Amino acid sequence: MFQLRRFAPVDAEPCWRLFRDTVHRVNKADYRRDQLDAWAPAAVDLEAWATRFQDRFAYVACIDAQIVGFSDMTTSGHLDRLFVSADHQRCGIARALVERLVADAQKLELESITTDASITAKPFFERMHFRVLQAQQVECRGVSIPNYQMLCHLPSQSIHS
Repeated sequence: MFQLRRFAPVDAEPCWRLFRDTVHRVNKADYRRDQLDAWAPAAVDLEAWATRFQDRFAYVACIDAQIVGFSDMTTSGHLDRLFVSADHQRCGIARALVERLVADAQKLELESITTDASITAKPFFERMHFRVLQAQQVECRGVSIPNYQMLCHLPSQSIHS
């Protein structure tokens, strides 16, 4: 069974390795090699990678001491990253991470959460009640990568109900 906890700076490197491995093993079904290499290159500036988790809601999912998933969301409700190890897909980890972020968004009284979902992740987000706003092409390291801008309306939390 996995447990969720807040992201800590020491998690940056294992999250980077998980991200790169997941993109190259899971997303390869929907993207070309040059797109995968641009999206998740062999080397990264770990300090810059870790900085992107600051001032956000960020969580890791662990089995024992091993990180098997992670996610982060800005305080304005943009779910930036959601990745689960290729070896732990379809175990409820992504759902648990999104549900935690939804709870955070509701505490902030946000009306919605947005994300830019990969082709691979789109069906998962649709099951989580996100809807496609538009298909888009994003440029990453000079390579065009298709994805979907998606939105999930959050139920209003009335203090009078």
